Amino acid sequence: MNETLTVKEPTTDAPAAVDERADLLVALAKQRHFLRFTTRDLTDEQAGLRTTASELCLGGLIKHVTSVERLWANFILDGPSAMPDFTAWTEADYARRAEEFRLLPGETLAGVLADYDEVARRTDQLVSVLPDLSATQPLPRAPWFEADAEWSARRVLMHVIAETAQHAGHADIIRESLDGAKSMG
Repeated sequence: MNETLTVKEPTTDAPAAVDERADLLVALAKQRHFLRFTTRDLTDEQAGLRTTASELCLGGLIKHVTSVERLWANFILDGPSAMPDFTAWTEADYARRAEEFRLLPGETLAGVLADYDEVARRTDQLVSVLPDLSATQPLPRAPWFEADAEWSARRVLMHVIAETAQHAGHADIIRESLDGAKSMG
């Protein structure tokens, strides 16, 4: 299936949040929108193309951000047990992770966007009902995390917002390299 997909702004079924939760959810929704917007009117084939020296493609970026958001939402709920022990990863683990950055045979842009929508709804719901954004969890073991560090739910959400924004920027460059389309300007 190689249909062109039109991207619309996602809606959320999460209860209305007030205060800082609302601000965090608005900031995350904005970055999700910019990321999704880079895939507007693309075919599955186009969404899977590498257009720069990078290994990244638009469909793969959506898959990766979906996976990251899902993982961090699980971390908020379950702590480090929701994450792999990155210090024990093998080459096979890293190879599986690399597949997260590609649109694989049988995967469609519509499918990865639908998965992203589902993860976004779940995260939005979680943020809306968390008893305390200051509640912390110890970070999992990873070479890039400080030993014995803890992150609050708030910090996790800010990390997800930053990661989404960073990848939306990557996606904008990939899309502009593909056909000249830009998210802004």
